[in-house]
Amino acid sequence: QVQPVEFGGGSVKAGGSLRLSCAADKYSACTYPSAWYRQAPGKEREFVANIANDGTTSYADSVKARFTISRDNPKNRLSLQMNGLEPDDTAMYYCLRLCWGRDTWGQGTQVPVSS
Repeated sequence: QVQPVEFGGGSVKAGGSLRLSCAADKYSACTYPSAWYRQAPGKEREFVANIANDGTTSYADSVKARFTISRDNPKNRLSLQMNGLEPDDTAMYYCLRLCWGRDTWGQGTQVPVSS
């Protein structure tokens, strides 16, 4: 399927860590999964991190120095290592890739962070 699949979410206490993963089938019309976004309850979806084809990464200021994005190209798998989690990181986390030039989202994985 073209839709990526996220996993690895779960409840965690503030200060804890989680590693999210995103698996995607390879299609010639689709890019590697390349970005993570998140959506907190009652808020709009926001950018978290991105990794370009050359490996260059970028992060939202709110997660810089705490989160690390990486990708295994042969496996077409994207990861997000999240350390020092805070209650404000509570959200549904989504993986993104482009298929036929259009944004293709996964179903998301929930990350509740308790204080």
